[in-house]
Amino acid sequence: MNYTQELKTALNAVKEASILSKRVQERIDPGEAILKEDRSPVTVADFGCQALIRYVIRSQFPSDGFIAEEEPHILRENQTLLSLVEKYVKMQNNKLTAKKILNLIDSSSHGFGDSKRFWTLDPIDGTKGFLRLEQYAIALALLEEGEVVLGVLGCPNLPLNSNNIKNGIGSLLFAVRGKGTFQADMKGQKSKKISVDLVTDPSSAIFCESVETAHSRHEIHERITSSLGITKQPVRIDSQCKYALVARGEVSIYMRLSRGENYREKIWDHAAGSLIVEEAGGRVTDFSGKKLDFTAGAELINNRGILATNGLIHDRVLEAVLKSMQF
Repeated sequence: MNYTQELKTALNAVKEASILSKRVQERIDPGEAILKEDRSPVTVADFGCQALIRYVIRSQFPSDGFIAEEEPHILRENQTLLSLVEKYVKMQNNKLTAKKILNLIDSSSHGFGDSKRFWTLDPIDGTKGFLRLEQYAIALALLEEGEVVLGVLGCPNLPLNSNNIKNGIGSLLFAVRGKGTFQADMKGQKSKKISVDLVTDPSSAIFCESVETAHSRHEIHERITSSLGITKQPVRIDSQCKYALVARGEVSIYMRLSRGENYREKIWDHAAGSLIVEEAGGRVTDFSGKKLDFTAGAELINNRGILATNGLIHDRVLEAVLKSMQF
């Protein structure tokens, strides 16, 4: 299957959501963020992007399952927030009333049931980066039989080339399994195939990790990279933009080990990015070398730790991980 229509629809959905997210980010006050039960922030853009993308996907593929991060109860309990979401969504689609927005978000927060084909979405991946006016990603992926077959990352603040910002700000990355990874600007123009770097000596590698120390264990990452002889400072960046940097060869390694022993990663935080790295020639596993298992529901309950590399140094990085930790 070539997924031509699915890719076209996904790209259009992410582009629409990216416009909304930029509008919100240009006007947002960090104090406007609402804290969810897990103390993570959520904004107008999270809900607005989720509603827009859900609408586009459901319009084209009504029988597909869909699961996304945000749940509607916060909007139902906060009418002021709901009104703001409606305001921004209507700038993109004036048919979507508050009632329809709630329905769209509700229909994407109940899981995917028995569906063997479903979409997963993080509408604003890296909300803290979004609030700092820095990096975030809109991450959409399609899975079939537990395998990611299509992924799109909209990174509105990420330069097309981090080493030359004159090339433009805003990167749209996309991949279909078996077809390679491509990058375009946020309008979908200037599209070109991209690939990971060719670094074969881990000591020469650049690695990246989350900005927030609450999200990942920087001290363990440092122990691992030190054992590999890496002396360059890590690139710290929010969201699945880290996968983007690996895929286009600007860094060789992305590591993430969450701080909570019982915490398991959510599928929407890794589905799109992992395919984009793999199709660019890289490799993605957990810290024990297992492939990410997307068959167990909304969480990667069978994996701990995330390691994405250019593939050429993956085994050597895994060796350093195993020496630093016990699994």
